[in-house]
Amino acid sequence: MGEFITNIFNAFLELMRQFRAVDVLDIVVVAFLIYSLIKLVRETRAEQLVKGLLIMIIAWALSSQLNLKMIKTLLDNFFQFGIIALLVVFQPELRRALEHIGRTKIGTRTFSVAKEGESLLQQERKCINAVVEAAASFQKSKTGALIVFERQTKLGEIVDTGTIVNADPSAQIIGNIFFNKAPLHDGAMIIRNGMIYAAGCILPLTKNDSLSVDLGTRHRAAVGMSENSDAVILVVSEETGTISLAINGVITRNYTRETLKGALENEILPDVAEDGDRRPIFSSFRRVKKDEKK
Repeated sequence: MGEFITNIFNAFLELMRQFRAVDVLDIVVVAFLIYSLIKLVRETRAEQLVKGLLIMIIAWALSSQLNLKMIKTLLDNFFQFGIIALLVVFQPELRRALEHIGRTKIGTRTFSVAKEGESLLQQERKCINAVVEAAASFQKSKTGALIVFERQTKLGEIVDTGTIVNADPSAQIIGNIFFNKAPLHDGAMIIRNGMIYAAGCILPLTKNDSLSVDLGTRHRAAVGMSENSDAVILVVSEETGTISLAINGVITRNYTRETLKGALENEILPDVAEDGDRRPIFSSFRRVKKDEKK
């Protein structure tokens, strides 16, 4: 027993002699990647898929130990194409992960003079005020609306499905676009850098089956867009006039004029530094308590 402990201790000392400072960085990076992967899986429907995969791996190990040749052969053939199958099954989650990496601040800072940064901030404040005023009007008249605030993820493919407007924002223009007899009222409006950039755009619908059956196409399109980008999507229900926001795949409802303005400012307004760099705020938005009825 003493010799066994001595051998383990000597092996540990030998390992420590070979340990380099760069190995610490290697371990930290790998640990962070594993943590990020687990966090990504837990936040999506991939959690159930991973559980199923783990069950199959356990079944393969047991079949190997118990010499269950038929089961082992079937699982061996399955795992031969496992990587391709994982890429197909987890395609939405992998895309979301890569987009999330692309939203980091590395290489995304836009250098400009302080005056330009302040001008952009004022433009976005003006846009938020116009959207809030229009949404409050839509809430009273029960006019349906779908407005997308573009952030880091560019929505060029979504813009291509609609019509370029590139107009200075105002409650009147937004009201005209979503007037129920206007040609662009059924689609989504895209806000880019505080400007009404496009309208009549088609958004991808969410595949989340856990959403309330009371949510219509506009709400499902808003959630779908928020799942595929970091955009902030505002929805006004045509049936009830309820104002909702979709961010990162989560929809919160029952906003008032005041709470809507606060939430949009918190999510969209950049933090303009003294040198004029634009740094978007990625703070978590405050959830608004859902009422039991739409």
